[in-house]
Amino acid sequence: MKMKKTLFSRLAMCGIAALMISCGAPSAEKTLSGLDPARFRAAVNGCPTDLYRLTNDAGMEVCVTNFGARIVSVMAPDREGTMRDVVLGFDNIDDYIHVPSDFGAAIGSYANRIGHGQFVLDGDTVRLPVNNYGHCLHGGPDGWQYKVYEAHRVDGRTLELTLHSPDGDAGFPGAVTAKVTYRLTDDNAIEISYEAQSDRPTVINMTNHSYFNLSGDPSHPILDNLLTVNAECYTPVDSTFMTTGSIDSVAGTPFDFRRAKAIGAEIDADNEQLHNGHGYDHNWVLATNGDLSQRAARLVSPVSGIALDVYTDEPGIQIYVGNFLDGTVTGKNGVPYAHRTAVCLETQHYPDSPNKPQWPSVVLRPGETYHSHCTYRFSVER
Repeated sequence: MKMKKTLFSRLAMCGIAALMISCGAPSAEKTLSGLDPARFRAAVNGCPTDLYRLTNDAGMEVCVTNFGARIVSVMAPDREGTMRDVVLGFDNIDDYIHVPSDFGAAIGSYANRIGHGQFVLDGDTVRLPVNNYGHCLHGGPDGWQYKVYEAHRVDGRTLELTLHSPDGDAGFPGAVTAKVTYRLTDDNAIEISYEAQSDRPTVINMTNHSYFNLSGDPSHPILDNLLTVNAECYTPVDSTFMTTGSIDSVAGTPFDFRRAKAIGAEIDADNEQLHNGHGYDHNWVLATNGDLSQRAARLVSPVSGIALDVYTDEPGIQIYVGNFLDGTVTGKNGVPYAHRTAVCLETQHYPDSPNKPQWPSVVLRPGETYHSHCTYRFSVER
């Protein structure tokens, strides 16, 4: 989805007091991905930020910052056994704070769009700030991806991140406690679990917004990547990227990825939906029926041989191919992020579900617990 945000002057206050932590001098030991943890130590409105490194016995490494519960780097082996960083991001906390982006973020409280920034819940109209073509995108300009989570390292491969969101935060009802857990397994999978509870009825839809470039070269376009999506249908959008309410078949359209197909094969076809989305920026209706054992999507880089399989219990997946990356943002290692150099695979409920009662509900009520799970599993195609 789009990177356009207007937010950082209004970062929400953290609910705990914390001492200011200086970024200071470089640390002696960098991560496998070349990150200096000292460059991630700061304070946002009194809340300390840091970088957390997860490793497994296979040599894979995942680095996460508690600012927005963001995945900063993922080191995965290619077909030659060389470790490559396969996600876009920044190498310091200052850029995450001041450069508008959702790189690697845990999106909340509502991933994707809510039409015209409002919905009706139990007879009451909830009004939200709008930040994208007149709609509320990714929780608005002060979504959870711009807040500092409390971090708890369970062990060397598991990190729990907790956020306390007060009633009325970014316009959403209910005091919500949300938790994101990242676990790196020995079969090279990143398991992401989301939980949330609220003291008032509200809506919740969380996802991860990592930008994947499986070639390991963030300057290499992803149009040659082979994509497979386990979906018979998708949800069309209008020219403001808002779902129309219909669910259409992918058959006979550029949206048919039931068999592996290069992303670039039909991305510039003369198709109204591709024009509306500026390429692929749509929600696919998964045929997995919430079964975590069924693969939802697969992405393969012919350059590196790295394959990514996605599993989820969510009904949908938003696939966005960096249509709005334009080279103006410079990421890790000083590389400008150019047009269509990444793929986002965001497991989710459908966009604007609060305004479309015919779709699976996103309402969370007191006494209930929101659960969502996504697994990104890496392997190699020879």
